[in-house]
Amino acid sequence: MKTAQDFVAEAKQQIQEISLDQADRAIQAADLLLDVRDGDEYRQSHIPQATNISRGTLEFKFSNDPTLANRDMKIVLYCKTSGRSALSAKALKEMGYLHVQSIEGGFDAWQEAGKPIAKRELPSFD
Repeated sequence: MKTAQDFVAEAKQQIQEISLDQADRAIQAADLLLDVRDGDEYRQSHIPQATNISRGTLEFKFSNDPTLANRDMKIVLYCKTSGRSALSAKALKEMGYLHVQSIEGGFDAWQEAGKPIAKRELPSFD
């Protein structure tokens, strides 16, 4: 019987995973920076300019949204630690998207490296 870790390990063998050192350049060249974490995780903080489509709705969103139909667009994905983004990258590859990359280590590694993040601004009641 397979575990979630087995699925992630298999996915990582079939996708392009990029290091943090490569991530900045890949993001600048990307047509879409995609955060596949759940919405509440994204709202707490995320990589600037990232769009949120959670892992659970990814295939449905890409199948039904005409703005995501271009199979040649450059997509960079991330999640918390890179498991969900590996699974997402594999799914997008299977759907015919040609240029999909996943950030190794995910948002946790990004944040630990001191790279810029966007945080939700809470209203001030001063």
